[in-house]
Amino acid sequence: MDYKDYYNILGVNKNATSEEIKTAYRNLARQYHPDVNKDPGAEDKFKEVNEAYQVLSDAEKRKKYDQFGSEWQRYQNTGGQPGGFDWGPWQQAADGRTSTSYRTVSPEEFGDIFGGSGSMGGFGGFSDFFETLFGGGGFGTSQTRQSYQPQTRAQDMEHEVEISLNEAYTGTQRMLSYEGGRKITVSIPAGVKTGSKVRLSGQAGGADLYLKVKVLPDPVFKRKGDDLYIDLKVDYYTAIIGGEVGVNTMTKPIRVTIPEGSDSGKTLRLKGLGMPLLKNPKKFGDLFCRIQVTVPKNLTSAEKEKLQELHYMRHAK
Repeated sequence: MDYKDYYNILGVNKNATSEEIKTAYRNLARQYHPDVNKDPGAEDKFKEVNEAYQVLSDAEKRKKYDQFGSEWQRYQNTGGQPGGFDWGPWQQAADGRTSTSYRTVSPEEFGDIFGGSGSMGGFGGFSDFFETLFGGGGFGTSQTRQSYQPQTRAQDMEHEVEISLNEAYTGTQRMLSYEGGRKITVSIPAGVKTGSKVRLSGQAGGADLYLKVKVLPDPVFKRKGDDLYIDLKVDYYTAIIGGEVGVNTMTKPIRVTIPEGSDSGKTLRLKGLGMPLLKNPKKFGDLFCRIQVTVPKNLTSAEKEKLQELHYMRHAK
């Protein structure tokens, strides 16, 4: 049976810290993962790297491995051959029933190793050396020597994010933080509506994370699909004889013409001044201005006199 030099496999020395071991594992796992590296032998190397990490990342198993390694070196230094070594004191039952705990690499940790991408996959196929020293079971499975098989995809997740109407108009970004300090910046495109979903591939432990957008109510504009609605106050005199008034749009204020004799409730359509279309942000919906005629208050005597004259002229027939 071949001796496995786990420190050499990970490229670290025997005094390596837990963080150094984890960093070495991350780098090698990225390099040899079968989903990434299609070279012959990459899968076997990937399993070997995981086996080394399984031992050296677990304090109890690492201690036992170091003790065995010292004994193995002494045996070899005295001229002993592998076939004559007494494995009895070191051997564990191969059915996995052992007091030594098996450390499972979680989907979240594996996603962190691959920057949020890649499948976790199976970690079977442990060596005779591992099974003899630590028993069967490996990464939480009682089966040994299994070939690499991608596991069932982890379940996709949803996370709601709130944005303003202005952010929905221009597009915006959000920064998401993960355990371990990892952060990603997410772009939310212009034109999104409440219920729109932004897909983040592989950001939920190998599965996809969907940002479900909620557009908050706006104090000025009401939204219906890609169109916007605004209440436009028009004074009594302008409503009667017509004129121009200012109106806010999502980008800047403009002047619009009010036809003479406009009643409250009349709607003016301003084409192309609504929301950008999500799938074609160079096109826009429309802005509808609903006229609200305001009656003048606190009239002066002269104003009242003029209105009375108009009233008389209108009804003197």
